[in-house]
Amino acid sequence: MGYTLRKAKESDLEYLLQLRRLTMDDYLSQNGVDISDKEHLFRIKFNFSDAKIILVNGVKAGLFKASYTASNSQWYIYQVQIHPNYQGLGIGSKIILDLCQQALTNDLSVGLSVLKSNPAKSLYERLGFSVTSSTNCEYEMVYNS
Repeated sequence: MGYTLRKAKESDLEYLLQLRRLTMDDYLSQNGVDISDKEHLFRIKFNFSDAKIILVNGVKAGLFKASYTASNSQWYIYQVQIHPNYQGLGIGSKIILDLCQQALTNDLSVGLSVLKSNPAKSLYERLGFSVTSSTNCEYEMVYNS
């Protein structure tokens, strides 16, 4: 399925809050993480300049946020959230793999973290990521070509 990305705007915040609640509340709750609007908005606004709205046929379908850190020569994926109406269509996989291929071309790495309760970990492993470390509630992963 084709998609486009556009820079997120302040006017997207309500959509992004609803999206985060739909896609993350269950996993965050399982790990005892604060799911208040205040905490969600803090996470949404973190590195907001790198946030992209995923569009499918002009309709909002999710969020992709990845930031480049020159000191690590790494792209770090902070958020991939696909609206439930668009999950299972390969959109998230395609966006992630597109970034990974771009990074490889430029001799850069790609990292991310995933909650231990989030089944997306198996998706990341299928895409070529492996666990490099873990905390009580998260895995740190890096892409291996």
